[in-house]
Amino acid sequence: MPPNLHAQRLSRLASLLALCAASATLLAFAPKAMAQADAPTVPRALETLQIPSPNYDSVFRDKGAAIALGKALFWDMRVGSDGKTACASCHFNAGADTRSVNALSPGVKGLGLNELQAKGINATLQASDFPTYLLANPSDANSAVLRDSRMVVGSAGVHKENFNNIVRGSGEDARQVVFDPVFHVGAANTRQVEPRNTPSVVNAVFNLRNFWDGRAQSFFNGVNETGRRDGNARVYTTGLLPFYVVSQRVEFKNASLASQAVGPALNSVEMSAAGRIFPELARKMYSLRPLAEQPVAADDSVLGARRHSSGLGLNSNTYEDLVKQAVQSKYWNSTATINVSNKSFTQAEANFSLFFGMALQAYQATLVSNDAPYDRWAKGDHSALSTEQMTGLGLFMGKGKCINCHAGPAFTTAANRIPDGLLGGTVKRLNDMIMGNGGRAVYDEGFYNIGVTRTGDDPGVGGLDRFGNPLSFAGVAKQSTTKFLSFEDQLPNVTVWPSTRIAVQGAFKTPSLRNVELTAPYFHNGSVSTLKDVVVFYNRGGNFARNNLPDLDADIHPLGLNDSEVDALVAFMRGLTDDRVRRHGAPFDHPQLLVPNGHVGNTQSVSADSYGRAVDSMLLVPAVGRQGYAAHQLPVPFLNLKQ
Repeated sequence: MPPNLHAQRLSRLASLLALCAASATLLAFAPKAMAQADAPTVPRALETLQIPSPNYDSVFRDKGAAIALGKALFWDMRVGSDGKTACASCHFNAGADTRSVNALSPGVKGLGLNELQAKGINATLQASDFPTYLLANPSDANSAVLRDSRMVVGSAGVHKENFNNIVRGSGEDARQVVFDPVFHVGAANTRQVEPRNTPSVVNAVFNLRNFWDGRAQSFFNGVNETGRRDGNARVYTTGLLPFYVVSQRVEFKNASLASQAVGPALNSVEMSAAGRIFPELARKMYSLRPLAEQPVAADDSVLGARRHSSGLGLNSNTYEDLVKQAVQSKYWNSTATINVSNKSFTQAEANFSLFFGMALQAYQATLVSNDAPYDRWAKGDHSALSTEQMTGLGLFMGKGKCINCHAGPAFTTAANRIPDGLLGGTVKRLNDMIMGNGGRAVYDEGFYNIGVTRTGDDPGVGGLDRFGNPLSFAGVAKQSTTKFLSFEDQLPNVTVWPSTRIAVQGAFKTPSLRNVELTAPYFHNGSVSTLKDVVVFYNRGGNFARNNLPDLDADIHPLGLNDSEVDALVAFMRGLTDDRVRRHGAPFDHPQLLVPNGHVGNTQSVSADSYGRAVDSMLLVPAVGRQGYAAHQLPVPFLNLKQ
């Protein structure tokens, strides 16, 4: 037996033995419900879960440089067409967004438009605005409805604009303002707001698919989020002769974060003026020094060694230099001209989507929070969780039924099941169960309709991709086993016939509960602002259980938790917070970021520039190094609502 395989099996055996010890401890401390024979498995410490990893070596020649490239691009505000919008602008606090001004959207279908106009664009959220679905008795789903808002609490993106061209040496693209019929105050455009709440990127590497609707596929095609579904996705490589370029398909397994990363950068609501393509973004970034306008901490865990002597940005002359250090030369060394969308680019420009996606995947794969009190408890420190938290864990595993959707070390069934364990394993894409209406149906593992909103308000994973294919695994399998095999490189793990009922409408990805106390507001529509209200939502059996019965998760029904049990569940979830995430300590440290947080003025009048754009109010997120912020320097969460 090879030594490394023997070591792996010994490690897995040790993990199983530790899990058995943890389970015995839980049974000793938790409620009697945990002692049932069919009790679910107690989640292991997160460090026991293998981190999904694509074949980086096929792209990178220096992975350290690639991670630095990914971190720089993630935090650089000049990736946005306006020179002010970074990927991190929506992921700056525990990997999520806690801004409170200009944070309301009418939703995917615009159903909250009248409410939004009445509330006012550029409004500041208050604690009294939550929950957006308010009952006279929050514990009774049948009590009088006092508020039924279809607005979504989302993230501010960019102004509505059309792309004209890049300007070499400038962080801003040349662009043309287009009057926005929704997001404006008077004649001034405000920033558009995304129609779903922003999920955290911390631990997102474990998700089989990303985005709330799962559209970021587990296979990265080097170009966009659609994976194997796009037969025309191509990158460009050279052979022995650098002037000779070959276009080819590439495929990276376990790379959903790469698929996700390339979506927002060109999205005309999130980061880009409409019409920009990746080679144009490359041309701009290649003319700029990485992070040149943003302070970087001297002890930044990734970027500190590359910090410029001025303290601003990195010491690479340009992003192109950093790309060439990180990436194999076959992807950038050609002198040939490549045509993309009837425009001419260099090979390095034409392949920028590949570099961008894989570098951000490599960086975000480091954002794993595996040192929460729960992890220490799971590894044998029985004092790491309080008595109340242990009671909460018992409820989480039993009466509360939370574990049915938030299972495993990542605390989500949407996690990528890499084959592991002594007996191996499989990636479980489909499952079947009895739905809320009592009928059996097939659904996508880790995606559930929990009755937060009416099923018809937002299809979630029940929607379609850009080619008209079902986003859901169940929908693809129902259409064709051959298509499923083509898209997923495996046969369906559940038999699905054309006559099989599937339940995917209004279903959304189950988020990880790790660090959840730091990522308010909650659910795909951002409708709840406190963890207690989240638990109360489940305790009453959701908001729209009756409306959503055909697709409703059968676990959504009144749970019968009393007040102390609700508090215990909240206390347990706080035990899933890694203090490094709270303090922005390594690997969660970062450069300085200025975050747009609404506009100068109010809901009736705003200051505008000469182009008709509302002037931004900016919030400062200071640069921080590996030690994180000191306790007295912690940035106050901008959605400063009592938890």
